[in-house]
Amino acid sequence: MNRDAPKIHGAVPATLRINGKEHSLQIDPRATLLDCIRETVAFTGTKKGCDHGQCGACTVHVNGRRVNSCLSLALMHDGEEITTIEGLGTPDALHPMQAAFLAHDGYQCGYCTSGQIMSAVALLKEPCGPADADVKEFMSGNICRCGAYQNIVAAIQQVRKQA
Repeated sequence: MNRDAPKIHGAVPATLRINGKEHSLQIDPRATLLDCIRETVAFTGTKKGCDHGQCGACTVHVNGRRVNSCLSLALMHDGEEITTIEGLGTPDALHPMQAAFLAHDGYQCGYCTSGQIMSAVALLKEPCGPADADVKEFMSGNICRCGAYQNIVAAIQQVRKQA
């Protein structure tokens, strides 16, 4: 812990394993996983959209399952495996879903993109039917204000067909 970091009244110790690296932290018990990821650990790819679990911009994986990090307290995930968009791929070695989003223009302003991609990667392991309508249903927790849904579905379907 940084000696110059301000003391948080009532903070408790926790170890968050994010993108394969352990972070030993002192966390306010009321802190959301989203705020801890962005403000404490400084992984800013996970976005704060609505802060009410309605938009999906904050989607991360916890033990391989998608979670709206704005609705989850950080302490609930002490010791669990958390993956953010930064943990999926690198600019030189994109995850296939990241590459498909680029190929199909599955983004416009980009604000929802990390949450969309995290949900799409989780969808690959879920019992989703083969039709575009099935994909839309499984992605319904992620909102794109720009309306890039057709391109997002095309990107997901490309990766599903290649798998």
